[in-house]
Amino acid sequence: MNELILMKYGEIALKGLNKSSFEDILLKNIRWRMRDMGRLRLRKAQSTIYLEPENPESFDFDEAMDRLTKIFGIASISRALVVEKSLDAIQKEICGYLEDQLSSARTFKVETRRSDKQFPLKSPEISAEVGGTILSRFHNLQVDVHDPELVVNVEIRDFGAYIHAGSIPGAGGMPVSSSGKAMILISGGLDSPVAAYMMAKRGLSLEAIHFVSPPYTSDRALQKVETLCEKLVPYTGSIKFHCVPFTEIQEAIKEHCPEELFTVIMRRLMMKVAEEVCKKQDIKALVTGESLAQVASQTLDALYCTDNATDLVVLRPLIGMDKSEIIKIAYQIDTYETSILPYEDCCTVFTPRHPRTRPKLHFVEKAEAGFDFRPLLAKAVEDTTCKTITL
Repeated sequence: MNELILMKYGEIALKGLNKSSFEDILLKNIRWRMRDMGRLRLRKAQSTIYLEPENPESFDFDEAMDRLTKIFGIASISRALVVEKSLDAIQKEICGYLEDQLSSARTFKVETRRSDKQFPLKSPEISAEVGGTILSRFHNLQVDVHDPELVVNVEIRDFGAYIHAGSIPGAGGMPVSSSGKAMILISGGLDSPVAAYMMAKRGLSLEAIHFVSPPYTSDRALQKVETLCEKLVPYTGSIKFHCVPFTEIQEAIKEHCPEELFTVIMRRLMMKVAEEVCKKQDIKALVTGESLAQVASQTLDALYCTDNATDLVVLRPLIGMDKSEIIKIAYQIDTYETSILPYEDCCTVFTPRHPRTRPKLHFVEKAEAGFDFRPLLAKAVEDTTCKTITL
């Protein structure tokens, strides 16, 4: 039995002269994700990628399908049987291949797509002939063209005829690394992993930066964030994880800055450290998990003050989302249970009792200038460690 997987893409199909470059990146990402699943062949045609295992009988199709659903750039995925491009071959194989689905359904219809216009029958004629074959074998079935339990698909393509019982949704979006690279400021909370996922979906390759403040933050808090990155890797690919020692900077903020501005000054100094790390990695954008008005540091005034600390582009994919929407995605990508583990991160250290919700930039800059943070920032950049988190 010659089984394979069909992957169809959405947005890539709309690209112009550079379409092939997006396709090549997607193929590279698929090969990386499937690298330990045995020998297989990948080819592209008609906005579809064909994955053909060398030994279909021993190939783990279920595992492959699960992995492919996490690769951005794929709109839908189908496990299909390829047969000779003739009506006789289709009718001979279709009932046996789809026996389980056809036996358990009550209503069905056949949908045919004839990409090869040289095929002698038109799509409605193929559907009628194949439907008749199915009805003669499965007496439990009735045709329902409006709301069937089962849709049997026949695709007449350049390389053969493909039979399958529908598709499952892919991750959509654009292939990771097709839009450049950014640095995600990742904490242990719910928001930043979701922000990383959403920007990877738009084609960004991601590195991550995390700030630790021992002894105020624990090793378990750091491990929690590394675990979150591990859960993101199936979607993002390998992540370079930068860990910044931030204790001295936070203690200096507490000692030398007004309490009501602790949080906004801390965010500004994080941005400055992250910018210096990005320069070493040739990264031109930062990603944060901020959502407008969610907390005091995420008001419009506070965000304006934060953005003025860096020349990099700051991307905030969650900016207009409710917490319930963020939680829904966190469940979907399996980061929720890890994010709610009760280990403090440095964002909760020295939290002011009454933070300024509408800070003015000139007051913030004046307060920040009351102490020379530059040596501490340089030391934090120098002492930053890096490791690669992969599958």
